[in-house]
Amino acid sequence: MTISVTIRGRNRLLLGAAIVLTPCAMAAPANAQSASVSPAPHHVKSHHRTSSSRTSTRTPAKAPVRAPLAVGDAPAAPGPNGPIHALPASARTSRAEAALRQTTAAGESTSVRAGKPEELIVVGSALSTANNTSANPVQIVTAKQIQQTGATTLNDYLSRLPSIGASGTANSNTNGGNGASCVDLRNLGQNRVLVLIDGKRTTPNGNNNCIDLNTIPVQMIRSVEILRDGGSELYGADAVSGVINIKLRHDLDTGSITMRGGITGHGDNRTGMISAMKGWNFDHGKGNLTLGGSYMTQGGVKQRDRSWSRTSLGAAGNYPTNSNLQVGSIITPGGTYFGEDSGNAYVGNLDNGSLSPYSKSKRYNYAQNQWLINALQDSTLTGDLHYEINRHFDVYSNVLYAHRTSKTQLAPEPATGSVPPSPLPNSIILPSGYPGNGTGEDLQLYRRLNEFGPRTNNNSSDTVTGMFGVRGDIVQDWKYDLSYTYGVSQVTNELQGVGDYSKLLQEWGLEPYADPNDPNGALVYNPNSCAGSPGCVQSNAFTRLSPGAVQYANYTTHQHTMYQLRDLNLRIHNNHLFHMPWQGGGDFGIALGMEHRGEQLSNNPDPLVVSGYSLTNTVEPTSGGFNVTEGYLQGHAQLLKDVPFAKDLSIDGQGRISEYNTFGQAKNWKAGIDWAPTRDIRFRGTLGTSLRQPNVYELYGGVGLSYNAASDPCAGAASPNVIANCMKAGIANPQSFTSANSGQVPTLQGGNSALRPETGRTYTFGTVITPRWIPGLAASVTYWHYTVGGLINSLPTQYILNQCYEGGVQAYCNDINRLPNGQINTVSALDQNLGDLLTSGIDFDLNYRWRITRHDSFIVDNNFQQLVKYKQQQQPGGAYLNQTGALFYQSGIGQPRVRDYATLTWQHNAFRISYMFQYIGGMNWNDGSAFLSEENPAANARIRTPAIIQQDISLGYTWKRWSFEGGVQNIAGKNPPFVLNAASNSADNTYSGLYLGRYVFLQAGLSF
Repeated sequence: MTISVTIRGRNRLLLGAAIVLTPCAMAAPANAQSASVSPAPHHVKSHHRTSSSRTSTRTPAKAPVRAPLAVGDAPAAPGPNGPIHALPASARTSRAEAALRQTTAAGESTSVRAGKPEELIVVGSALSTANNTSANPVQIVTAKQIQQTGATTLNDYLSRLPSIGASGTANSNTNGGNGASCVDLRNLGQNRVLVLIDGKRTTPNGNNNCIDLNTIPVQMIRSVEILRDGGSELYGADAVSGVINIKLRHDLDTGSITMRGGITGHGDNRTGMISAMKGWNFDHGKGNLTLGGSYMTQGGVKQRDRSWSRTSLGAAGNYPTNSNLQVGSIITPGGTYFGEDSGNAYVGNLDNGSLSPYSKSKRYNYAQNQWLINALQDSTLTGDLHYEINRHFDVYSNVLYAHRTSKTQLAPEPATGSVPPSPLPNSIILPSGYPGNGTGEDLQLYRRLNEFGPRTNNNSSDTVTGMFGVRGDIVQDWKYDLSYTYGVSQVTNELQGVGDYSKLLQEWGLEPYADPNDPNGALVYNPNSCAGSPGCVQSNAFTRLSPGAVQYANYTTHQHTMYQLRDLNLRIHNNHLFHMPWQGGGDFGIALGMEHRGEQLSNNPDPLVVSGYSLTNTVEPTSGGFNVTEGYLQGHAQLLKDVPFAKDLSIDGQGRISEYNTFGQAKNWKAGIDWAPTRDIRFRGTLGTSLRQPNVYELYGGVGLSYNAASDPCAGAASPNVIANCMKAGIANPQSFTSANSGQVPTLQGGNSALRPETGRTYTFGTVITPRWIPGLAASVTYWHYTVGGLINSLPTQYILNQCYEGGVQAYCNDINRLPNGQINTVSALDQNLGDLLTSGIDFDLNYRWRITRHDSFIVDNNFQQLVKYKQQQQPGGAYLNQTGALFYQSGIGQPRVRDYATLTWQHNAFRISYMFQYIGGMNWNDGSAFLSEENPAANARIRTPAIIQQDISLGYTWKRWSFEGGVQNIAGKNPPFVLNAASNSADNTYSGLYLGRYVFLQAGLSF
């Protein structure tokens, strides 16, 4: 088949290209970052659009010619059906010119309006041009790159890239995750990266205002553009760290079905996927309808099924200098009891109601009942329709529906008391006269309700996003794009096995306090408390609950959350407003637009949870929203072109003004320069600002109780300073004090309507090298730096505890509430504006394509990141806490100094083999008692995790209309490094790729 493309604009020839492909050369590049050629059957059509119609042509296959390389991006790699060869060095073109030479994904129509340049919009610019070389560092990932790794979801692939941070929610987060997988860029947080679909905002459907990447089927993705630079001046809030633009497949005139399956070497986490897409052209190619659907399932993994996670380990005190290794939780199924007067600890026996002295060997290993990776099902439907009435009106629309269900499991609910605003006792204190209490003193009870079974969290979400628009020519080179997006996401969360606290106390015969003036005192025993309550079974706290008692006191909570997005967007642009009035000058382009966006959130927890009568975490109902009207402007000037020492010299300026109904006015700007003295080398740099308003979850999210990873410094304290401060808190003997909340501390977290916007500044500079004397080589080096001021976050629980008891700072002690027996009741850690965050690093990207023979090609693709600095103030004006090269106890988030991801591909005609290599540098494990600090070298003396290397391999083969993929992830079956965090003994966000162990996958696809 021959595809000929001629592109002209303003009577000047900008680009002429002819791409001739045989049926064996029509496949997507294995590792290309700019040029993309995707698999298609023999009858793929090419549509040459005129101003009034499209026509379809078929031409016989001919011998392949060389395809172009893009300056600054990776050269094309071979497709599964055959090699795609590079032009000689003398024929190299700009990145945008190479992108214009891209062939489309399977069956996609190529449309070029006669005499007009093809629309090409690269993330980071509002201008579309046939020569859009950019100062912005943009990484482009093709669909083939994603698919050949065996990634079940987009996040599975993106997490491999060094620029993608670890703070995004992964599906391995079983405690607090809902099956969503959200992305983070530069470890600045998932709420500081903007995810777009086809350049438009879409509806958040994950945790805390993020986009769940699980609901975007891999098979429907054409490419992913990653702007590794701030983008607030063009895209508005949330684009602090950058933008991830997911381009879906449109304009199909063929169909395809893809099936994938996989299983781990342990025989679990069985995954399956089926997807189908079909497109139809109509009215002589002026219109197109494309429909798609997919279903994906993932089986999940239990902690007890991995040797490194089947026992939950933790440390009491600050590890390793002051600690006692301990297993699991002090809250046991038989109950753990503390004498109110003596401080003695006992463990109960539910079979006979007896008590015995407490010992560490009797602690409860809750890992046996918890899941390591959620079970997950995702279903999606997508429809894309457009019709070109004439060159002034091209009407288009897109609808995406996603349904997600996930299931996770935690250890049975602990019965320890309540937290405000519950009117029930905040601790369960059995009076000395309670039946079975032979100690002669009041006992405080901590009891694991194994009779209720594990807590099972069933999460279901439905998200629909509809986008409708019209675009076209205005006059001469002026173009417009007007669109409106409406999206709604509804999430239902069902939690089984939590228990009704008031009914449980009733069955145990415990009624309000003996002394109404002492809410922490012993409860009153009433042997007839169940009288008059149908279903209530009189029971004893020292013995096992009967099935009837469980049925009466057990409870299932239901929480409903709804999010709405409304977005009106208008963009007007002219790529050739005027020509520079000097010899050797280029064109000046301008883009301007406006956007009006509204976001609304409502969260309605279960009434029993709101009242505090439930044994689960208390959550408040909330609702709220905001509106913002924005205007933006971009100017791009090519000062020089094709003159000595300036093959291209361009400058770019962008600005945005935002008016919020909650915060008032905000302004952002960005400037960039791009200079190519020759066709072999290019220098580029940017400087810009950002402002991020708090999102609706941060402003209006309800306050709830979360059990965060932390340890009580007062448990087994050895430092004289800590002992003194713990004694001030009412703990008589900290050296022998045992915490009931070891490993997990109840923490109040939630939104704060008093939050202020974050501010930021970003700059980047670097070079791109494509030497003519080394055909097929493209390399780039970029230095980047981010500053975020007034960072919105909650303080780590461990940090608050340490600042109080080690630092003696009373302000932090005020956030800690202890019971009379010294046990922590709650720690308050609501969202607030903290100090500044600074991070910087160096990216090195390399792509080399070597044509060995006519039928064989070899590709090397490498993305390397060196973290130079990552430090943060926990309070405005405070000392910077150095987190460079640290792995944190509380969150499992690591800041490795070195990360690398490389792919080696060999292609022989229709056969391909790829080897993937991921490296994560070793880190200093920090228990949260101190941060790595230049000023405090002793804080650096922590355990160091080893460097991790993960290796994958995949094979691909195409036969006629069939395509096959298969491979192994984590070939060596490596486990994640051991991290003592009393949960899964690893850092799930940082090492999620190793959780499964060895994983095998197979995929088959059919085009028709």
